[in-house]
Amino acid sequence: MSSSPANPVDIAREAFRQLATRRVAPTPDAYREAYDAIAGTPPARTEGAETVLAAFASYASNVQGDMSTSGRRLAQLLRERDWDGCSRTLVQIADRAGRRPQIALDTPLADDDSARQLRELLQRTLTFAVASLLAGSPRLSEEAEALGAAVRQASTQQALADVAARLKQLCYQIEIRSGDIAETQELLLRLFRLLLGNVGELLEDGSWMRGQVESVQELISGPLDQRALEDATRNLKEVIFKQGQLRNSIGDVKATVKNMMKTFIDRLGSVATSTDDFQQKIGGFTERISRATDIVELNRVLDEVLVETRLLQSEALASRDNMIAAQQEAEDAERKIAELEGKLREMSELAREDQLTGSLNRRGLDDIFTREAARADRRDTPMCIALLDLDDFKRLNDTHGHMAGDAALRHLVRVVKSTLRSIDAIARFGGEEFLIVMPETTAEDAAAAMVRLQRELTKHFFLHENEKMLITFSAGVALRHPDEDQEAVVRRADQAMYQAKHEGKNRVVIAR
Repeated sequence: MSSSPANPVDIAREAFRQLATRRVAPTPDAYREAYDAIAGTPPARTEGAETVLAAFASYASNVQGDMSTSGRRLAQLLRERDWDGCSRTLVQIADRAGRRPQIALDTPLADDDSARQLRELLQRTLTFAVASLLAGSPRLSEEAEALGAAVRQASTQQALADVAARLKQLCYQIEIRSGDIAETQELLLRLFRLLLGNVGELLEDGSWMRGQVESVQELISGPLDQRALEDATRNLKEVIFKQGQLRNSIGDVKATVKNMMKTFIDRLGSVATSTDDFQQKIGGFTERISRATDIVELNRVLDEVLVETRLLQSEALASRDNMIAAQQEAEDAERKIAELEGKLREMSELAREDQLTGSLNRRGLDDIFTREAARADRRDTPMCIALLDLDDFKRLNDTHGHMAGDAALRHLVRVVKSTLRSIDAIARFGGEEFLIVMPETTAEDAAAAMVRLQRELTKHFFLHENEKMLITFSAGVALRHPDEDQEAVVRRADQAMYQAKHEGKNRVVIAR
């Protein structure tokens, strides 16, 4: 006896065949009894044949191909309680399932152009793309290359099934390896954060290294981005190079101070020696005066005393002048060291600037926004931000190249800095977007300032290869509410800016 079918389609087909063989009408009860007997379902069932048919219809509806259409038709007939229609549909499903062809494993693969192209694409993906991405894991890389060769050589369904099984296992191994790499990267980042945090705690306030430490801490706090890493690396290299030059200058000045101190000490020693000699000579003169027998000898001793006193006085005056000069040189050196250390701190602040345009970067923006927002809340004064986006910037890049696009961004920043107030600050927000912080400014005044800036851009043409180009921007202005954070006010300004874009560009819209 053959084993009972396990697939609902095969069970339904066999049930109807048995009913037809026994010449039993395919009523719901008769069908339920035959279906349960074939499926091995216990007789004491709570659901009826209608429930079984509904479950079968739901299953068939989710199968791809013609089966899905038949399943939906069967479900509709069940809702209409059309049992004859259900019977005909089930017979059609059973006949179709009985005629379903089985593909032999030794059947040759299709050799049309589409199949060859797909196999070639899969082979190239495995051999070149996947294998190169797995360069850090030689075993998996070799398996990817071997699978690429197997795809190219596969000629039967069996060979393709073997490749599929190996590819599934490779995907599983890649998933495990990706998880290990992600865990390793996270551990390294934790170690890096711990190290930077410890270095930051050891630095004094205002230290010239604090800017670099904070910049790297901010960079690794969010998702790592290759472009951001490259910009930060290039920026820090420049800062470190300039600080190295300044540190050498400080070292030279400190060496000069050390030499001056040594000279100063030597001169003090000379003064002390001269004083000791003078004291000894005075003692000798005292003895000679006490032994003098006439005025002539006494005058001779007094003359020698005057000569020695004048010599000591001259040496003392010279030493005093030398000490005053050394003190002045030490003070000058101290000022020079303070000036160079100030420049070191300024170099560290370069980590807050956008290297391309000279405007603030996102870190510099965060600092100035926090400072001005706190001042506005403390003084109860208005504060606005404006979000600018250059119009048709992609077309400018595509037409004239990225060098022209970068020059246009620098031109915009120069015009902004020369037009707005010194207390206003511009920061590059991303790509061709810039954010301007305007303290003590109402929304109407901020919008007027942006319109004035647009006019200045029309007066100062952007030149590229001696060709005049007019660049414009759309802007959204938002008045910061009391205690409103940066993200919220920027979101409102961004919505206003997009409204300006949709209304025709080169416009200014105030966020309401």
